[in-house]
Amino acid sequence: MTEEIRSKPSHSDNGHHPVRSQIRGVGYFSRIGPGIVTGAADDDPSGIGTYSQVGAQFGYRFLWAAPVLLPFAFAIQETCARIALVTGQGLARVIKRRMPNWVLILTVFLVALANTVNIAADLSSMAAVVAMFIPISQLFAVVIIALLVGAAEILIPYHQYARVLRWLCLSLLSYVAVLVVAKVDWHQVFTGLTHIDISWNKFDIAAIIAIAGTTISPYLFFWQAAEEFEESGQAPDTSQSHIQAMRGDVLVGMFSGVFVMFAIMTTTAATLNTKGITDITSPEQAAMALAPIAGNAAGIIFALGILGTGLLAVPVLAGSTAYAVSEAMGWRESLERKPSQAKQFYGVIAISMAIAVALNLVGINPMRSLVVAALLNGLTAPILMFIIWWLARDKQLLGEHASPWWSSLLVCVGAIAMAALPILWLFAPA
Repeated sequence: MTEEIRSKPSHSDNGHHPVRSQIRGVGYFSRIGPGIVTGAADDDPSGIGTYSQVGAQFGYRFLWAAPVLLPFAFAIQETCARIALVTGQGLARVIKRRMPNWVLILTVFLVALANTVNIAADLSSMAAVVAMFIPISQLFAVVIIALLVGAAEILIPYHQYARVLRWLCLSLLSYVAVLVVAKVDWHQVFTGLTHIDISWNKFDIAAIIAIAGTTISPYLFFWQAAEEFEESGQAPDTSQSHIQAMRGDVLVGMFSGVFVMFAIMTTTAATLNTKGITDITSPEQAAMALAPIAGNAAGIIFALGILGTGLLAVPVLAGSTAYAVSEAMGWRESLERKPSQAKQFYGVIAISMAIAVALNLVGINPMRSLVVAALLNGLTAPILMFIIWWLARDKQLLGEHASPWWSSLLVCVGAIAMAALPILWLFAPA
């Protein structure tokens, strides 16, 4: 029996994502596709905490990571999107079709674990920001935020929810605003961007692992693919015009995410590092530390940005887990279905959110959980990147849309580099 799907906006005949068919002109923001949401979700509160700590501790030294990581981030997200466009299926379902079962189980387990721990850290940071403005218990704020975000993701149809997510992307502008009001040494910024400066010690390599793992995160792979076939009504679209539009969309999204990384690292380097404040263990602490140095407005803008990006990233994390698990198990999955039509799918979202809340309630240090999440992302990402690289070169699967040489090279080199970093860390001196 055909499943009843909640109504979607009509799609034109020339592309499965008609709003993405045109990049330029008035109304651009209403036409952008899944790529911008994915790029914005990359800068979740835990990522903001990581970038803040790196900027505060190392100053401008690691700004080169922004231009270096951008092509790798774009290549892997473009590959995931292209696989979904051509097959009309999510990433886990394609892995299930083409890979041994143990590979699927391992990757889905690691992604689900890392995502849930990441949600816990994000909820904690968001609650701490709320507590900065409202006299409320942080644990109570965690529960309220989780309930609101979870209910919205479960009860609101995807095509309406996606519009909300796109508007939440504007919260990223808060970090550009902070960059404008901070007193930045642009000569040092240029030096940091153009000179790769790495010392052979565990601290520097750990910082690179943290930056790379936060920027190229496994949950984004699953979410990018899932959004592509959600927007399409799960109908493959292999037209060249749409492939090109998808690439433009993904590039804009990943550029915005990496640019915000640059803005946060530059701001904290210019304000905190220069004042000798080098130990920032959470994004809300960075917001409070910025206020007396860069002004109360900067601290408030930074804090509100954490809340906005958290509202964007938490449903992406939970949704990514639900898609991965449901595709692996063969369950019905879609944010366009009613809860009664995809009970297991929405159940995964609810369970993931509940476990994340429990991690906060039982007193597990949220920043330690952030470190664990970053570590899991860093270990999982290269494994998944190798799998995606292999799938994307499969001409039986993708035909003429198999990876071009530049994409295959970037994904492979990125996977090798991320896999090598933990090994280098083991041998590096303290």
